[in-house]
Amino acid sequence: MKKHLPALLAAVLLAAPSLHASELEQAIARDYDSHLAALFDHFHRNPELSFLEVKTAARLAKELRDAGFQVTEKVGGTGVVAILKNGPGPLVMMRADMDGLPMQEKSGLPNASTATQKDMEGNVVPVAHSCGHDVHMTSLVGTARRMAAERGKWSGTLMLIGQPAEERIGGALAMMNDGLYKRFGKPDYALGFHVKADLETGKVHASEVSPYSGADTVEILVKGVGAHGASPHRGKDPIVLGAMIVLGLQTIVSRELSPREPGLITVGSFHGGTKANIIGDNARLQLTVRSESAATRKLLLDAIRRVAEHTARAAGMLDTELPEVKLVDHPTPPVLNNVELVRRLGAAWKRDIGADAIGAEEFREGMGSEDFPQFVTDPYIPSVYFTVGGTAPEDIAAAKAGKLKLPSHHSPLFKVLPGPAVKMGVQATVVALQDLMRKQ
Repeated sequence: MKKHLPALLAAVLLAAPSLHASELEQAIARDYDSHLAALFDHFHRNPELSFLEVKTAARLAKELRDAGFQVTEKVGGTGVVAILKNGPGPLVMMRADMDGLPMQEKSGLPNASTATQKDMEGNVVPVAHSCGHDVHMTSLVGTARRMAAERGKWSGTLMLIGQPAEERIGGALAMMNDGLYKRFGKPDYALGFHVKADLETGKVHASEVSPYSGADTVEILVKGVGAHGASPHRGKDPIVLGAMIVLGLQTIVSRELSPREPGLITVGSFHGGTKANIIGDNARLQLTVRSESAATRKLLLDAIRRVAEHTARAAGMLDTELPEVKLVDHPTPPVLNNVELVRRLGAAWKRDIGADAIGAEEFREGMGSEDFPQFVTDPYIPSVYFTVGGTAPEDIAAAKAGKLKLPSHHSPLFKVLPGPAVKMGVQATVVALQDLMRKQ
C-alpha cells in the first residue's frame, strides 16, 4: 500500500485547489466587497457608446493609475494602456472592452441604466451595458490591484488594455493603428475574456476551437429607374430587385458552402422608397457576413457580389447600372486560440482553482464575433480568449429543463450576477498571468 501513496497524494493535490488559490480567492472576495462592487455599480449605471467612452476611460485610467500602473490615455481615441514593470520576463497583455450598446435596459435591476447619449450621428439614444463589458472592466481593475499586491509572485511586464468600440468592431484596430505595440512593446502573450450568460457562475472555460467567428459588414446599393407606382413598366423597381437579391443571397451558404463549414449571411437592413405611389431609383441593403477561415470569407464575399450584379443583369440593368457592393466598418478575423496555451492555462486553472471550476466545451449555436483578433493576428501573438460564467447554476439548470428562458447578450433583459462573475474573472486572469510570468 505504501508504494501507492505518492501517486495517490499527487492525484489528490491535482484535484484540489492549492493553498495559494484559497488565499487568492479570499483576497479577491475582500477586494470585491470593499472596492470592486461599487466600481461595477458605477460602470453599470454609466455606460457610454463606442468611441465615445470618455468618462468611462477616465475612470478606468484613474483606477489603474491608483493601482500603481503607468497609464496612457487616448490611445486609438479613448483607449487606455496601463503598464507595470516588475523585473525581467515576458510582456503579457490583458484586454477589457469598455463600450455599451445603444439600447434601453429592461432588466428590472435596481441599478439598471437610465443613461442616454448623443451618438456619432447626432441622435440621442439610450445606452446600456447589455453585453457584460462592465464585468470585464471591473475585473481588469481587480486584476491590476491583485497583481500589484503580489509582485513577489511574478516577474515581467504586465500590459492592461481598456479598449474602445468593440461593439462596432473597430476599437482594437484603432489602437493598433495608433502604434500600440511600437509605443508600448509587442506582447509575448495576450489574453482576454468574456462573461457568458449561458455559463454558470464559478466556471471558466477556454476553447481549443474558434470561440468567435470573423465578421464583415457589407452594403449593397441597388440602383433602379424611378417611375410612377401606377406605371411600373416605365421604370426599374429597385425594391423588387433588392428583394430578388435578398432571396438569391440565401442560396450561397445553403448551396455553395460545404455543409460542414461555418458560414452565415444575414440581411439585417433593407431601405428603399419614400411613398406608396413612387418607384424610387435606389434601395440599400446591409449585411453581416460571418466566417471562420480565409477561404470561406473569400467565397462568401465573392458570391455576394456575383449574385447582386447578375441578378441586376437578369432584370435588364446595364453594366453602368449594376449594384455597388462594398465593405463598410472594419472586418475582424475569427478568434483562434493558441491550443498549446489553452492547455497550459487549463492546467493552471485546474491546479490553482480546481477541476470543478473548468466549464465544459459546448456546441456553438451562433456565430458571434469579437475584434480581439486585431491585437493578435498581425503580428501573430500566442493568445487565449476565455469565458467566465455569469448566471446562477440553478437558473442554468432551469433553462436546460425548459422552465426558464435566459436572456441573451444584447437583449434589453440581459443580466448577470456581477459578484461571482467579477471574482472569477479576476481569479482566472491572475492565475493565468502568474503562470505565464512565473519567476524562474
